[in-house]
Amino acid sequence: MRIPIHQVDAFTSHVFHGNPAAVCPLERWLPDDVMQSIAAENNLPETAFVVRENGGWKVRWFTPGVEMDLCGHATLASGWVVFHKLAPELDRVTFESRSGPLTVSRAGDRLAMDLPARPPRRIDRQAALAVALGAEPREVWLSRDVMAVFDREEEIRALAPDLTKMMALEAQAVIVTAPGSDVDFVSRFFAPALGVPEDPVTGSAHCTLVPWWSKRLGRPRLRARQLSARGGEIECEDLGESVRMIGDAVPYLEGFIEI
Repeated sequence: MRIPIHQVDAFTSHVFHGNPAAVCPLERWLPDDVMQSIAAENNLPETAFVVRENGGWKVRWFTPGVEMDLCGHATLASGWVVFHKLAPELDRVTFESRSGPLTVSRAGDRLAMDLPARPPRRIDRQAALAVALGAEPREVWLSRDVMAVFDREEEIRALAPDLTKMMALEAQAVIVTAPGSDVDFVSRFFAPALGVPEDPVTGSAHCTLVPWWSKRLGRPRLRARQLSARGGEIECEDLGESVRMIGDAVPYLEGFIEI
């Protein structure tokens, strides 16, 4: 069986930056264990599988270790593949997913993506979290992921978490964030329990970050930077029930998987 594969760097205008995602268009769904094995073999932060059904599109996402309920950068990459390879006549595509309908549209030379908002609630600071991060956050919040808030961008850059200790935390993923020096806020994202030690640019994390920072700063439109080694920038807007993210995407490779 030959399966098309496209690798796209999302939330960047330059190859080797942003967050890489594999996108595999399918005629029909493969068995779950096969899709999980493909994602493990690709060994990228995320592999998206897209199927065209009844005139629409469906998407599923897999890390090297598990299937995810939401992935932003691989949805953006899937939109790029639809617009440039599968249906170039379209200006807008809606993917049905485990997190509901997700829309990607053309925004000039860039892409705009709407994902469901996941505003967090404040929780008590946790000693185990501070030990895993190697630093004490000022505040701790929780949505799908734990979000640790620090005072300065330099603290986020300096973090060198103990990933083994992080895997023992109750939450599967940790967002760290602080005000940015030349953007509204910066962040990093760690999910070793999901097979992703540090994610380069995490769209789903911004479903939590954007509502929180929008309320804290008192305005809906924000500029964000994720401080991973690859780095990436996102223009964000808090729309209430959803979060809009605007970014670039560039292709890296195109080929076939043989199984």
